[in-house]
Amino acid sequence: MLKKHIEPSAKEIRDQKLYVQMGLTEKEYKIIVDKLIHRLPNYTEIGLFSGMWSEHCSYKNSKSILRKFWSDGSRVLQGPGEGAGVLDIDDGQAVVFKAESHNHPSFVEPYEGAATGVGGIIRDIFSMGAKPIASLDSLRFGDLDSQKNRFLLSQVVSGIANYGNCIGIPTVGGEIGFDDTYNGNPLVNVMCVGLMNKKDMETGCSKGLGNSIIYVGAKTGRDGINGATFASSEFSEKEEAERSAVQVGDPFMEKLLVDACLEIIKYHSDILVGIQDMGAAGIVSSSAEMAAKANSGVDLNLDLVPKRESGMTPYEMMLSESQERMLLCVKKGYEDEVINIFKKYKLEAKVIGKVNDDGQYRLSFQDEIVCDIPTKSLVDDVPEYSHPVIKPKRLLKKTNDYYPAFDDTYQILKELLSQPTIASKNSIYRQYDSRVQANTVLSPGSDAAIVRIRHTNKSLAMTTDCNSRYIYLNPYVGGQIAVAEAARNIVASGGHPIGITDCLNFGNPDDSDSYYSMDQSVEGMSEACKKFDTPVIGGNVSLYNETDGNSIYPTPMVGMVGLIENNSNVMDQHAKKANDLVYVIGQTYDDFNGSELQKMLNKKISGDIKHFDLNEEYDNQKLVQNIIKEGLANSVHDVSEGGLSVALMESLFKNKLGFNGGMDISKEQLFSESQSRFIVTIDPINRDKFEKITGLKATMIGYTTKDNKINMQLSNGKLTGEMINLRKAWEDSIACYMK
Repeated sequence: MLKKHIEPSAKEIRDQKLYVQMGLTEKEYKIIVDKLIHRLPNYTEIGLFSGMWSEHCSYKNSKSILRKFWSDGSRVLQGPGEGAGVLDIDDGQAVVFKAESHNHPSFVEPYEGAATGVGGIIRDIFSMGAKPIASLDSLRFGDLDSQKNRFLLSQVVSGIANYGNCIGIPTVGGEIGFDDTYNGNPLVNVMCVGLMNKKDMETGCSKGLGNSIIYVGAKTGRDGINGATFASSEFSEKEEAERSAVQVGDPFMEKLLVDACLEIIKYHSDILVGIQDMGAAGIVSSSAEMAAKANSGVDLNLDLVPKRESGMTPYEMMLSESQERMLLCVKKGYEDEVINIFKKYKLEAKVIGKVNDDGQYRLSFQDEIVCDIPTKSLVDDVPEYSHPVIKPKRLLKKTNDYYPAFDDTYQILKELLSQPTIASKNSIYRQYDSRVQANTVLSPGSDAAIVRIRHTNKSLAMTTDCNSRYIYLNPYVGGQIAVAEAARNIVASGGHPIGITDCLNFGNPDDSDSYYSMDQSVEGMSEACKKFDTPVIGGNVSLYNETDGNSIYPTPMVGMVGLIENNSNVMDQHAKKANDLVYVIGQTYDDFNGSELQKMLNKKISGDIKHFDLNEEYDNQKLVQNIIKEGLANSVHDVSEGGLSVALMESLFKNKLGFNGGMDISKEQLFSESQSRFIVTIDPINRDKFEKITGLKATMIGYTTKDNKINMQLSNGKLTGEMINLRKAWEDSIACYMK
């Protein structure tokens, strides 16, 4: 018999349609009622369905699109479906990585929202059996003219930095973009990378009749209750201040949790059946998903759940998203052995239930049954929604290609370098401890971060990338470019791209523009992944990124990992010395649509994305890989936002070098954002060999100098001036905004 609580009765839930307030539709409620056959669902059960059937947990509006991702590949050990994806990196080792979004919580409570985003993705990594070795971020904010956006940036960065620094995992890289489209909805995406021996790989499942379900870590409180549903709806400014579904993190406890869980996985894997993080939707998501994978059920006694607040109801306990908690399934008879290991780390571990073989998800509380539903109804029976893929009217309209008009090339470059998306992020990166664990080879500030693999001659390169303006103007081509740019960053750093994770940040899927952009960008991303042999091994979908009906630009972030098989190939973007020759690999066209220059001069973007060829991109990347392996390059830098002029400055600034030379392009084309291009510096003694390998693919444009001046002759003008003023504009921009 089901226990009655002070919550609304099952009949009141139905008659007053309270399920709608909890994020369920009329149709979904009817499906739930039909599954229970002889009764109406009570308040706790409706709460469980609302969490598990939310977009954040179920991907009910995006599953049909996600199936389009290419997830095969010879290195794939674990693809989508577990806590994180796993790739074979040879020698009995594997790399584990995943990205997650924490957008809505970070808007409401930026410090804790960002911090707990870091904590959550770390748990996904070590739940697979891997030691977390690095984290990266991908952030989007509105214009820094706004005090609120400056506050959000400051607090989000502090949250990421403090959690990562305290737990002892280096934050080694990432990217930050700024655009007014994110004024009402910033994006906070976090990626974590782990390393393990292949034999230690674990999965999240609960099987074996009578095996124990053990709760580990922090006590359950009322923070973040049903945050999954909160993350699956759009904002309104009126609601923002009233929402409190944001968790609070404790990095010191998480550090203990990492060490304890990895000890059990490494030395007691014979008694560990499965392990999973309590993430979105808390206890219900981990316990139901683990059981559903094994076609099992679970019986949980909620009186045994460790709680830090009195009077908590079953609804609150099951849907709390308190941080630093894990759920383990352990073989019957070995419970004390596991509990004692956690005690050694001063962590609470408690048996809260057993695996059953009748497939039911059964909860007891104060000696009465408060939930009794089929486990698979929470996980596998979620309704799936497909939407028409209709090209929006704005993309059907033919628009003229943008071509800039300006006179003073030096002044334009100076202004462009001070744009927050392009400007130096050093004032942000310096808050991150990027060197803890002593394995970081390249810290933030180059194309990709690099972390060495100890006791080998190998390293891992990693990056996060996405240009949302390209996606907005042409979702399919923009999706290809997102993967291609990530791969360029890996290649420029001496690596070979091996796989990606993603965060698909979009608006309301019921909006045809948003849904079309998601569908087509995934198609483009998948096409590029096949070309580069970088399977999608996991990721995250974040929809409803809107405030009062105003959607963000579609922003499918790509997190990519590459393998550097010989550490002698490690490369950075910084020109090393004067008199090195400077080359451009790739062709420059009139590609100004969606560019930083167009946005700066026009205050808006328009047009289509042109002149992108996946085969050309692939060929140029292979060429650069060959150049690096031959030991010919002193530095390599990919060309992206701001075009050649910005990429050249970024190559010269660190070592305070200048440049002298010229190109047969217009002054306007200095700021073109044509893809598939690299800037490479070489020693003059290697010129003949370099040009023999590159042929017509590379064009020498000049040489580095020590006089700290820029002197570039162009087909219709020149770029000349002091480097010091350009560097100052680039270095000081964000710091000046934040003052």
